Amino acid sequence: MGQANPAWRAHHDRPALFVFDRALIEGSAGQGPAISLKRLGFLYECLLDLPVVLRAGAVAEELLAFAAHHGADGVVTCRAVDPRFAELSATIGAALPLVVLEPEPFVQLEGPVDLRRFSRYWKRAERAVWAGFEGPRLTAA
Repeated sequence: MGQANPAWRAHHDRPALFVFDRALIEGSAGQGPAISLKRLGFLYECLLDLPVVLRAGAVAEELLAFAAHHGADGVVTCRAVDPRFAELSATIGAALPLVVLEPEPFVQLEGPVDLRRFSRYWKRAERAVWAGFEGPRLTAA
């Protein structure tokens, strides 16, 4: 989520929600170990810069309760890199019309990407991310 997010740009005047997924945080979502406190703190600090409501719990339940509270007639989101995205989308879409927008990729990488550890992902992505940037060149004296 961020100001470049297509759902955010298209509906910036609507209530927005971010759910800290308890199952994912605790490591019981079948996606590896629990998320570290350091990473949670980083996410939290980033989210404080956005006008969003923060909740913790089961994503679909929290989102549907939020939508009901605001009298929403649908939900707009962006596709996420999450193995459970299809399941969550089906649950939400069964209750309310759901529009899923395609975000612009941060970087294009060939082949499957290991998203369990940022350092593994960044090792592959860093060169592509910085390839288009012009900046000062450091030279040896």
